[in-house]
Amino acid sequence: MISRRTLLRGAGAGVLVVAVPVPAFAAGELVPNVFVRLDDAGRITATVPRPDTGQGVRTVVALMVAEELAVEVADVTLEQAFGDTERFGSQIVANSSSVRQLTIPIRTAAATARCLLVTAAAQRWRVPVAECAARDGAVRHPRLGRLPYRALVGAAAALDPGTVPVELTPPEKWRLLGRTRDGRADARDIVTGRTRYGIDSRPPGGFVAVVARPPWRGAVPQSVDDSATRGLPGVVDVLTLTAPADGQGGVAVIARSTHQALRGRDALRISWGGGTPGADSRGWLADLRAALPARSPITGFERVYEMPLLAHAPMEPMNATAHVRPDGVTVWAPTQDPGGLRTQLARQLGVPATAVRVEATAAGGAFGRRVEPDPVLEAVACSRRVGAPVQVLWTRADDMRHDSYRPMSVHRMSAEIGAGGLPVRRAHEVVTWPLTVLPFFADPALIKASGDHFPYTVPGDVTVTVRPAPLRTGFWRAVYAGQFVYAEENFLSEIGARSGLDQVALRRSLLPADSRLHRVLDTVADRARWNKPPARGTARGVACLEEYGSAIAVIAVAEPASRRVLRVHAAVDVGVALHPSGVRAQVEGCVVDALSTVLGAQITVREGRVAESSYGDYTWARIGQTPDIDVTIVRSNAPLGGLGELAYSPAAAAIAAALAGGTPVTGMPFGTGVG
Repeated sequence: MISRRTLLRGAGAGVLVVAVPVPAFAAGELVPNVFVRLDDAGRITATVPRPDTGQGVRTVVALMVAEELAVEVADVTLEQAFGDTERFGSQIVANSSSVRQLTIPIRTAAATARCLLVTAAAQRWRVPVAECAARDGAVRHPRLGRLPYRALVGAAAALDPGTVPVELTPPEKWRLLGRTRDGRADARDIVTGRTRYGIDSRPPGGFVAVVARPPWRGAVPQSVDDSATRGLPGVVDVLTLTAPADGQGGVAVIARSTHQALRGRDALRISWGGGTPGADSRGWLADLRAALPARSPITGFERVYEMPLLAHAPMEPMNATAHVRPDGVTVWAPTQDPGGLRTQLARQLGVPATAVRVEATAAGGAFGRRVEPDPVLEAVACSRRVGAPVQVLWTRADDMRHDSYRPMSVHRMSAEIGAGGLPVRRAHEVVTWPLTVLPFFADPALIKASGDHFPYTVPGDVTVTVRPAPLRTGFWRAVYAGQFVYAEENFLSEIGARSGLDQVALRRSLLPADSRLHRVLDTVADRARWNKPPARGTARGVACLEEYGSAIAVIAVAEPASRRVLRVHAAVDVGVALHPSGVRAQVEGCVVDALSTVLGAQITVREGRVAESSYGDYTWARIGQTPDIDVTIVRSNAPLGGLGELAYSPAAAAIAAALAGGTPVTGMPFGTGVG
């Protein structure tokens, strides 16, 4: 039972605690808290406090509100929260935390509304609350009939929620949560084009801007001849942007249309200087290799793994719209942190936070990139210059060549092999770069905590050496775990192959007896029919991970000769899967990312320039390359776990091991050069 002014606590350290506010006495409305609103026409509105970047948080919020208010999902209208951490709590989409941290607050918010409505009905009927129940948008009594919610809104709004005990619906009575196989609540709006993404958010009368960006790393404009540009139809202004205050820097062309802005950018004559025009990612990789200690701490079997730069490459390129006015600023952006962005803009512009409004639009993919504010800073600078709304649009090439990339890294794994071919001691030495978007991510201990999730009972040490990053680096799905797990699991697979050990049995023998991974590993082995020999010409790979409060095991089946992945099986334990089809979708998305990066996607730098510019040369997996993906949800009594990033790391490792067919894997992409 939750009573008085209950505190809604998000799961995980460092999460803002939000108190349930007392009702707002709006005419004809019940607004018991910031997340749920009912009006006297019977409409139910739920506020989604965190952005939906494709992870399905809007759907889960709709399910939770519908469950606790005893209505159908279709009865719930969703509104996206604007940026305001004081009102809504932490709004950042990161670390696979959104659903974990919203479950209790959102469910409690909806349950509070339900209990107020039931109490109001009981008072009208003059019967005990225990005799009343909410169902199908009404409060019912076995003798006195039913009262629809709309008839109770006024009376419920007059109650103090602090005086009404609140009980969450127990899992055994759930109608929707954990049981529905439906898709996303907003699927129809997405496929019919009604959903408004950042790229759709230019206000009437607004301008559009594109930016001429440095041709090589770190270059800055030495001189700008914009005479031809200013003479073109539709061009409004030309502005030199200075990093980091105005984003990544460059020269912005502001015009009345996208076509006019692009023509204006093409007409600029810019002399660039500074930076590192001779930079080459092959040299960066060599520097990382050279920073490994001269000798491994363990004498025995060892292998070195090399990991490339990776771009985020979301389907919707970077964009943001801003309107700077004398009294404040409004921003429309597909951001992963509207509340944090609001705070940053208020500080940078020297205005109170109340003068800044951040509207979080839908995002066509994010994967960590949209935590960063650089497109917004560019839009703010342009809008301030012309005194009108300005939308900054990045082209696909802009997006690919001026990203904040997943860092390169080199991993040396070594192990002492004991009786029966099992590893008895290990060492994992990592040389990598920090995440430049957050200076404190240069701490080796923090990088280790992000990446090292080795679940097996093999004692050993992990050491991290951090070298200065020669370009922008940032959060990429799974952050450092994507590299650590890839090296560790492929190393273990090679040990098993050298010793003639069954890969599933090897992992089971090395897992702690109480590990959740035992159950998911057994489940996925059964689904993949591991006890039967693989078909001729095929090979299998296995990998496990326990992170974000969840556990997963993956088995991939491939044809090494054709470099084709046939099937990927995954068994995942997230505690209780609130939205099973959403769980499967997240695993499937991670598998496609894993397949893409294993098969060839990487960013290379030559003569200071990023060579790749689109999906044509940053080779993301096509539909015809996508394997059959089988996801089994393993229910447990564990607390609700995170999922958005969980499957990427073990899926990449299992796919690489399957493609290798028992031969060594030495890096990513599989079977090609890095850098």
